[in-house]
Amino acid sequence: MTPQTLATPAPPTAEAPPGASGAPDASGTPSAPAALSSAELRALAQRHGLTVSGARPSLPAYVRQLWSRRDFITAFATAKLTAQYSQAKLGQIWQVMTPLLNAGVYYVIFGILMDVQRGIPDYVPFLITGVFVWTFTSQTIMTGTRAISGNLGLVRALHFPRASLPIALALQQLQQLVFSLAALVGILLCFGEFPRPSWLLAIPALILQALFSTGLALVMARLAARMPDVSQLMPFVLRTWMYASGVMWSIAHLTHGRDLPHAVILLLQANPAAVYIDLMRFALVESFTAAQLPPHVWALAAGWAVLTFAGGFIYFWKAEEVYGRG
Repeated sequence: MTPQTLATPAPPTAEAPPGASGAPDASGTPSAPAALSSAELRALAQRHGLTVSGARPSLPAYVRQLWSRRDFITAFATAKLTAQYSQAKLGQIWQVMTPLLNAGVYYVIFGILMDVQRGIPDYVPFLITGVFVWTFTSQTIMTGTRAISGNLGLVRALHFPRASLPIALALQQLQQLVFSLAALVGILLCFGEFPRPSWLLAIPALILQALFSTGLALVMARLAARMPDVSQLMPFVLRTWMYASGVMWSIAHLTHGRDLPHAVILLLQANPAAVYIDLMRFALVESFTAAQLPPHVWALAAGWAVLTFAGGFIYFWKAEEVYGRG
């Protein structure tokens, strides 16, 4: 008799749960894996330390990231400053020549032709100080409008806190102002303005003005990133603001004896650009130092600086994930 082959019984298999990957359906064909819900996917990503690419970090985390890039911000600002006039034969001299030429034009038009210097002692130091201070604020705002749109290649290629760009460009303008102050000091010496203890007040005044201008640069960077036409409009806005800031004339003399509404006078006096210009004139020009500066001016300058910088920084951070897209 032929020996029978004994078949080994198959091990028992656990029944796959309905809908599980590879579980046979009624026809015996394995079914497709069930899709996970968005909540389950989110929990799975968090369990494995995954985050959304380009997601906006929390504000404290964003500040820490920005601080960790401080060397990049400084190097970027210095490189921009060096390259700014690299194609001009006079090079970095234009950092000083540009505000000086503007001051010369304003002196001829407003000081001589319109004779607004009447009643203003030390008009030339008065005018040049105002021009240098105003140039810093206006240029910081203008570079802010190009912070994102002018660096799209960098924004799209690398991951870093985008606030680095407007802050770096504001730092570039501050570095340029420091170089220009050397020329300003030379001009003040030529017109009989010699170093006094009050000159030290220029340091806190510049710090407050830098915070204020950087805050505005952050605001303009976000606006111009979504609406590029803002950069074309800003020169007209800044020119109007300059005329209302007492760069070429004294606001006190302009409002004295005129029948202006009290609200207009308050707006002119509280104008942040005018406040920072007056603080620098108070520090550097002797005829202004001799006058009594109202105590609220420093408080007003500090308030504008803190509110504008903090508000501008938060406003820019809220759109962190959309820069460079679209």
